[in-house]
Amino acid sequence: MAENPSSIDRVRAKIGEEGEPRVYEIEKGMIQRFVQAIDDPNPLWQDEEYALKSQYVGIIAPPTLIPIIGFEQIQQQVSQLIPHGTILHGATDLECYQPIRPGESVTVTTKIANVRERQGKMGKMAFVTFETTYKNQRQELVARCRQMLIGY
Repeated sequence: MAENPSSIDRVRAKIGEEGEPRVYEIEKGMIQRFVQAIDDPNPLWQDEEYALKSQYVGIIAPPTLIPIIGFEQIQQQVSQLIPHGTILHGATDLECYQPIRPGESVTVTTKIANVRERQGKMGKMAFVTFETTYKNQRQELVARCRQMLIGY
């Protein structure tokens, strides 16, 4: 990525620019497929009767689903900024404020929050941090997620 000195400057120029908000409909089947894929047996995500007895009053999405919602926005931005490089996932920080339930709509907005560059064994490496905000259909903040991707 950083072999071309202007590429890191192109990325830095986009710091703070929010991408177009996208709306995702949360479906029960989406939650079920996700928990099956990660093999999470927690009944809050799967058992309607159990979930109805909980404080959440019904099935909720596991918090680990949140960073997946809208991740293609980050992938799109990265592929435009780093078209021929290698991309690694560096870190994810997730703050959850309220649960997501089937039938809700979640609006996802992503922006580049930080860019830094350093020399590695294989050449220059760029560390790009994305910040994503998730709001429900009532425009209430559901979660915030910061993900760092490493390109070289």
